[in-house]
Amino acid sequence: MRTLLLGISSLLCSAAAMSQDDSGSTMDVYGFAMLDMGYQSKQNDPDWFDVVRPTKLPAFKDQFGSDENWFAGVRQSRFGVKTSTPTGLGDLKTTFEFELFGTGVDAGQTTFRLRHAYGELGHFGAGQTWSPFMDIDVFPNSIEYWGPNGMVFFRNVQVRWMPIQGDTRLTFALERPGASADQGNYADRIELQNISPHFPYPDLSGEFRLGREWGYVEIAGIVRYLEWEDRLADQFNLSGDDIGWGVNLSSNIKLGNSTLRLQAVYGEGIQNYMNDAPADVGIRNNFSNPSRPIVGEVLPVLGIVAFIDINWNDHMSTSLGYSMVDIDNSDGQADDAFKHGDYALVNLLFTPVKNFMWGPEVQYGRRENFRDGFTSDDLRVQFSFKYSFSRTFGGG
Repeated sequence: MRTLLLGISSLLCSAAAMSQDDSGSTMDVYGFAMLDMGYQSKQNDPDWFDVVRPTKLPAFKDQFGSDENWFAGVRQSRFGVKTSTPTGLGDLKTTFEFELFGTGVDAGQTTFRLRHAYGELGHFGAGQTWSPFMDIDVFPNSIEYWGPNGMVFFRNVQVRWMPIQGDTRLTFALERPGASADQGNYADRIELQNISPHFPYPDLSGEFRLGREWGYVEIAGIVRYLEWEDRLADQFNLSGDDIGWGVNLSSNIKLGNSTLRLQAVYGEGIQNYMNDAPADVGIRNNFSNPSRPIVGEVLPVLGIVAFIDINWNDHMSTSLGYSMVDIDNSDGQADDAFKHGDYALVNLLFTPVKNFMWGPEVQYGRRENFRDGFTSDDLRVQFSFKYSFSRTFGGG
């Protein structure tokens, strides 16, 4: 924490010096402090107490204790710095941004989490930022942090080439590979404890956006090689590999004072890039082969997003919409494996003065299991208060 605060202090000192510089360089310091609080009618995984994620709803009755919970947190709060410096090769741009929403080993914690550490010069960029396979402009004007479950949403480490930039753009990237597997009905077998993932090649992704006055339409794709190695010396050979791929079609359409946000994605083994989907690889029974009785296979996934953002006036807005994700499960997965999830919300947000927003939002999530017929859902009412800040230094 002390090192991070010293780093922020150094950035602000640099910004002060830049404000007296005529070089044309700029530094934007921005962020917000945000409180989320509300009432949850049902239950979910307590590590995800302040978000709606259908994959984190109960897979069986009372899995996470009693219904009805009050939640509150400041984990959406954010701080970021962007710079731009003119050079003979084009503008040199950097972004460094973090928030307080813990995930992974820090799930459920209020702790620093890196969002962006990215730079670009001319037509090339490198670092951690949005994957070209996703479209951040599909995200609605909501206060629920996690967002539509059927959306492609992933910040990844990458190198990218952008031969066309602007409202119409073309981007290609080599991204850091990664995936997860569901060992299903055989998760407790020792033969599966010695299987390790192997990623010898980067993921290849790309996007093309056609921008127009009415909005845009975008198509993105990804292809990835997934491999797993059986390191146990026994009578079985459970090593394998498969190809993951996906196509994502998205759009924003301007309708007067409203914006329609749409996305449809389909692929196999791309769950790692989805906003709320389970494992990329599942287990398929192969009992006719005694040395290879089970095999891994990439799981097909479909995601849909449809939202409309309405600006009633300069001080009041509404976001309304629905999203879903559906998995084509493999026959070796457990009966209570995640199959289908629904997500919906509606809000009324107020901005009485610049940089201050507050308002209520009603949220709904639903989970459906693979084979046992069990479903669970959750209805929430959330209130948020957001205090934003921004300052530009430099610029000549």
